[in-house]
Amino acid sequence: MSLPRIDIDLRKIAHNVKQLKRLYRTKGIYVTGVTKVIGGNPIIAAVLVKNGIEILADSRLENIIKMRRKGISAQYLLLRTPSLSLAEKVVNHTDISLNTELTVLKELSKYALRNHIVHKIILMVELGDLREGIMPLEMDNIVKEVLELKGLLLIGIGTNLTCFGGIKPDTDKMNELSLITIHLEKKFNIILTIISGGNSANFFWFKTSKNLGRVNNLRIGESIFLGTESLCRSAILGLFGDAFTLVAEVIESKIKPSQPYGVVYQNVNGKIPKFKDDGLMRRAILAIGQQDVAVAGITPRQNVFVLGASSDHIVIDNTKSNLRVGDIVEFDLNYNALLGALNSSYITKNIINFNERESVL
Repeated sequence: MSLPRIDIDLRKIAHNVKQLKRLYRTKGIYVTGVTKVIGGNPIIAAVLVKNGIEILADSRLENIIKMRRKGISAQYLLLRTPSLSLAEKVVNHTDISLNTELTVLKELSKYALRNHIVHKIILMVELGDLREGIMPLEMDNIVKEVLELKGLLLIGIGTNLTCFGGIKPDTDKMNELSLITIHLEKKFNIILTIISGGNSANFFWFKTSKNLGRVNNLRIGESIFLGTESLCRSAILGLFGDAFTLVAEVIESKIKPSQPYGVVYQNVNGKIPKFKDDGLMRRAILAIGQQDVAVAGITPRQNVFVLGASSDHIVIDNTKSNLRVGDIVEFDLNYNALLGALNSSYITKNIINFNERESVL
């Protein structure tokens, strides 16, 4: 099989889905499966659905359309606030969207009416991370207007933390979300069925809180695919952290100086590199680079050390492993590296432990 490649173990992903779904249900939390890191891969998405995920969420319409066309039966949620220019496509291809802008909501309403569709809306509240969200003091006015828009159905509110500002989803933040929910339901005589408290970073809040208030939904991707929470990147007990393996081939293996020699200027990354002089070392080059994967986010499983990378090459200290040309190096990936690798056309995707008889495709 062509290299570089990424091995994708469906049994481990299925295990993680089942474990997380079971865990979160113990306190009344429903899991929405986030598919953006897998680029809407329908085979992987099918594993999520087969193991009990009812809502699939993605930031890219292209991924949602891909999964729909492959027959993955689920409700589809658009994670990223809809672009005004894509309002009609959002209505036609998704069931639910996360929203913050009244101008966009009016456009969604227009196309929902035109296409005889009821489009479900979750309004995002700003609780401090300063990415997307309506300021709490503005919620009343926005909700009042949304309830008057035909073709739209307000089903809930949510918030997003950690992704931009690194703000922790703690008890205070989740209590604030619950209080806003209660206030809106009472003021407007409505029932909000989805209160989405965040993402994989909410794990510690979930584990340590006895009362979760009104929060009943989390949007989970990293925990499913990497077996970690995303606040501290700690492994979650009982989950697989190696469902994905990046594999690259050695294309050069030689003894060379440890320090480049000559007049030093900027490298391809626009930086002036510094290297420690450790004398001669056994160095190797791998046929993969920054064009393929976020190199800072990969960790070799063999006893080698990544010295640096350019667009098409990774250079490693091979002294302790003595790898030869044609040998392979396996890597674990963090979320950013996985996102890049799975969406790279240069990396072969190798599905393992795939049982066609059990597939929903």
